[in-house]
Amino acid sequence: MNIRWQPYVWKEAHPVESVEVEKLEAAWNVQLPEEYKQLAPRHHGMRPTPNVFDIGESDNAFTCLLTLASEEPKEGYAVSSRYSIIRAYVPPGIFPFGMTPGGENICFDYRDASPGQPRIVLVTIELEVYFIANNFREFLEGLHELRD
Repeated sequence: MNIRWQPYVWKEAHPVESVEVEKLEAAWNVQLPEEYKQLAPRHHGMRPTPNVFDIGESDNAFTCLLTLASEEPKEGYAVSSRYSIIRAYVPPGIFPFGMTPGGENICFDYRDASPGQPRIVLVTIELEVYFIANNFREFLEGLHELRD
């Protein structure tokens, strides 16, 4: 994985303690992927380069990794805020970790998943759920530049 992370929500990196990830695991009662647990405290609120991912025969963009802490006025980028918006409308076991330019949620999907290895799905504005990758590592490894 040759991903470069650049500021997006804040003007510079905004690392947090790994305990923030542990709080998320406890709140959702899940085991998050190891790759996410290592990455999120250092890069939450940042955008990856490359950032394009395939979804079926089209593509979309990974705008930023949602923030682990909810801070005004950046609350709309927080995992907890995004989850509170979608949770009543998506099946149980789907939790957001990223977003697209159109405000769609890139999520972990724990339905029928091995512990710590959820599938990755896109939850659209219309609240439809589309498969992206078998796990978080595969999702990150599949990120690429926009193709002509």
